[in-house]
Amino acid sequence: MSDTPNYTPPKVWTWNKENGGKFASINRPIAGPTHEKELPVGKHPLQLYSLATPNGQKVTIMLEELLALGHKGAEYDAWLIKIGDGDQFGSGFVSVNPNSKIPALMDRSGAKPIRVFESGAILTYLAEKFGALLPTDPAARAECFSWLFWQMGSAPYLGGGFGHFYAYAPTKQEYPIDRFSMEVKRQLDVLDRQLADHEFIAGKDYTIADIAILPWYGGLVKGWLYGDSATFLSVQDYKNVQRWTDQLLARPAVKRGRMVNRVSGDPASQLHERHDASDFDTKTQDKVATPA
Repeated sequence: MSDTPNYTPPKVWTWNKENGGKFASINRPIAGPTHEKELPVGKHPLQLYSLATPNGQKVTIMLEELLALGHKGAEYDAWLIKIGDGDQFGSGFVSVNPNSKIPALMDRSGAKPIRVFESGAILTYLAEKFGALLPTDPAARAECFSWLFWQMGSAPYLGGGFGHFYAYAPTKQEYPIDRFSMEVKRQLDVLDRQLADHEFIAGKDYTIADIAILPWYGGLVKGWLYGDSATFLSVQDYKNVQRWTDQLLARPAVKRGRMVNRVSGDPASQLHERHDASDFDTKTQDKVATPA
């Protein structure tokens, strides 16, 4: 272990705005809106407010899969929320998600609008609403939910743990990087062992468990997260995760879903907003003004 100064916590913690690294400008210890801003509403019953982070991709992939299955009621408007600019702290967004995190969904198909926040909750809500991508057999359903909640509980160690200290923290520290690297590799091994005997995460069928896990762990093994972390973590060793990831990335709905609300990478892979299926051919950002 390398020598690093010991930190003695104070008796009472106080917020130091300057001690937050890359995300210091948007991280704070209080909830609620910072400014007044209403959310736009499009023509479809489902209104999504998001960004193509791994959590955001889950929902757009889900919606595109539902549309591919013929569920016309899954048509949606996807509005861009620029979290780096603090859009998630606007009054309209906070009214949909008091936790100020993307993605957030409003379902306006009924007499009273329904808000849904947290990506796992949105996947479950949509699966139950349309009767798709969630098994009905009790045992298979339990397995699917177990892996869905595995992802929700495990990914913070990957993102807020490993990703933060490896890629975003103001200084590189051996202990947190070592601690979270060990945990992420353990998680990859959990997935690799499961996928050694199953085509999909929860068994023989493609479900919301696959959709939830792909953007995080598929993105990791493909080298899309946290700089050179794929090399650092030797992700090539997890051959079953690689096989599963390639299989899912070949799905047309997954390809479309990964594009929605994307603002980085190859411009051809970006669709800032999505209001109609034709937007994949004529990019929304070339047709309408993106909300500031």
